Amino acid sequence: MNESTRTAGPRTRIFSGVQPTGHLTLGNYLGAMRRWAAEDQHRADALFCVVDLHALTVEHDPARVRRLSRQAATLLLASGLDPEICTVFVQSQVDEHLRLSYLMECTASDGEMRRMIQYKEKAAAVQARGGSVRLSLLTYPALMAADILAYGTHEVPVGDDQAQHVELTRDLAVRFNQRYGATFVVPKAVHPPVAARVKDLQEPTSKMGKSHARSAGVVYVLDEPEAVRKKVMRAVTDSEPDVSYEPEPRPGVANLLEVLAACAGGEPRRLAEEYDSCGALKKDVAEAVVETLRPVRERHAELAADPGCVDAVLRAGAERARGLARPRVDAAFEAVGLRPMR
Repeated sequence: MNESTRTAGPRTRIFSGVQPTGHLTLGNYLGAMRRWAAEDQHRADALFCVVDLHALTVEHDPARVRRLSRQAATLLLASGLDPEICTVFVQSQVDEHLRLSYLMECTASDGEMRRMIQYKEKAAAVQARGGSVRLSLLTYPALMAADILAYGTHEVPVGDDQAQHVELTRDLAVRFNQRYGATFVVPKAVHPPVAARVKDLQEPTSKMGKSHARSAGVVYVLDEPEAVRKKVMRAVTDSEPDVSYEPEPRPGVANLLEVLAACAGGEPRRLAEEYDSCGALKKDVAEAVVETLRPVRERHAELAADPGCVDAVLRAGAERARGLARPRVDAAFEAVGLRPMR
C-alpha cells in the first residue's frame, strides 16, 4: 500500500507500543499484539512503537535494551504487523517524542505524577531493593502522553494497568488546548475484551509481566514448546477437584480458562463445563498456547536471520512517524511561546 492510499480520507489514528524491559510474553501477544495485527492495523491509520526511552526509567544494561528493542520490533513484525499497512518504529529514533515530552512536563502537575499507581508500585519496588528512584520514573507519564499526542491519536489500545496514564494524557491535552489554543486531539483508551491481562501462572492474582525476576509463571513468546508445556502444567490452581470459572475465589483456574478461550476460542464459563479435572484443562491449555505461538516463533526466526530487512522497516517507519509528528510538535512549541526551529 502506498502512502497516498494509507492516508486517504479521515481515518481513525491508533498509537500503541511495547517496552523493551524484558522478553515479550503470552500476555503481550494475546492482550495486544495479536489484536493489533488482526484488527487495528486494518481499520485505522496505526502506529506501533518500541518505546525504548521508557526502559531507561529504571536501572538497565544498555546492551540488553538494544537487544530487546530489536527483538521486540522483530516480534511485532512476526505477529503480523505489515509495514505496508501500518507504521512500525523505535521511539528514540523520532526526536519529537522528547521535544513534546518537556512541554507535557510543563503542563502536568507534581501531584498528578505522584498519584500514578504504577509510579507508586515501581518506586516502592526499587526502594525495597535498596535502589534510588530515578526522576524519569516519576515523569515518564509525560513522555507517554507525548508519544500519544504527537500523532493526533484518537485511540490507544491498552491494558487495565495503563488506563490511568491515558486518562492523564487526556487531561493534559485538554489543559494544553485550553491554555494555548486547539493543538491536540484528545485520545481515548480502548480495552480488548478477552485476555487483556493474562495472569502469572504461579501468581494468578498478578499480571504476567515481562520484567518479572521469577519466570516460572511467565510464558514468553519465544519459549520452546516444551518450556511452554512445563510452565502450564505447573500452573497454580487450587485444591478443588472440579473445574469452574470463578475469577475471585479460583483465580488460577479462571486464568487458565481465559487463556484457553483466547487461544482456541470459546467463552471461559462454557469451556469450564467441558472439563472434569484441572489436569485435563492444563493439557489442553498447553497445546493451545504452543500452537498459537508456533507461527510467531517461526516467522521471528526468519526475520531474525535477515536483520537488514528489519532495520529497513524501522528506518522507513521512523521517517514516516517523524513526518507525522513534527508539524504538530512544532505547532505546540509555537503555541507556548517558543521560536520555531525553521
